[in-house]
Amino acid sequence: MRVIVSSLVGAGLLAAFAAVGSGLISGVYEQTKEPIAAAERAAEAKQLLEIFPRDSHDNELIDDGFAVDAEDPLLALRERGTGYRARRNNEVTGIILPATARDGYSGDIRLLVGIDRGGAVAGVRVLSHRETPGLGDKIELKKSDWVLSFDHKTLANPAPDRWAVIKDGGDFDAFTGATVTPRAVVAAVKSAMEYSQNNRSALFEIEEANDS
Repeated sequence: MRVIVSSLVGAGLLAAFAAVGSGLISGVYEQTKEPIAAAERAAEAKQLLEIFPRDSHDNELIDDGFAVDAEDPLLALRERGTGYRARRNNEVTGIILPATARDGYSGDIRLLVGIDRGGAVAGVRVLSHRETPGLGDKIELKKSDWVLSFDHKTLANPAPDRWAVIKDGGDFDAFTGATVTPRAVVAAVKSAMEYSQNNRSALFEIEEANDS
C-alpha cells in the first residue's frame, strides 16, 4: 500500500512540476513574443530600405505588403510569402518579391528581389541560406559585393541567354571553388524578373490603357 501511495505522490509531484514548468515556458514565450516580432520586423524593414532607399519613395515599405502565393514555379516559394511596393505620390515605382533558389549547394537560398517600374533590378538581398562559409556565403553583401552585380540589370541587358555565370557562357562571375551557389542565385533572380514581367499590371497596379 505504501508503494502505491508513494507512486501516486511521485506522479503527482511530477505532474505539478510539469505544470509549473509549462506555465513558466508559456509565460516567457508571451513576454518575448512581441519583442522578437518587433526585432524581426525592424530587420526586414532595414533590408527593404537597402533595396529601395528612403529617398526613392514616400511610403513605408514594410506596411505596403501584398501576398504572394507559393504556386508559381518562377518564384519557387515553399510557402506563401509577402511582397512589397514602393510608391511615390501613390504611384507604384518599384516592387520587392520573395524568391527561392531551391538548387543551392546546401539547400534553399531565400532572396528578396527588388524591381523598378522600368523592369530593372533595384537590388537583391539574401534572407537566408546554408551555403559553405568562406565559399558560397559570398552571396551575402556583408561577405562580398557580388550580389550588387545584379543592380540595374534587365531581361534584355544582359540578353536572356547571358543570364548565367561566366562558366556557363553568361555574364555573372562565380566564386572560386563554388559555382553551384551563384549559378542558383542568378537563375532565381532571372526567374523573379520573369515573374514580374508576366504579372506587371497587377504588381505595379497599372491600368494598361492609361500606362505609357
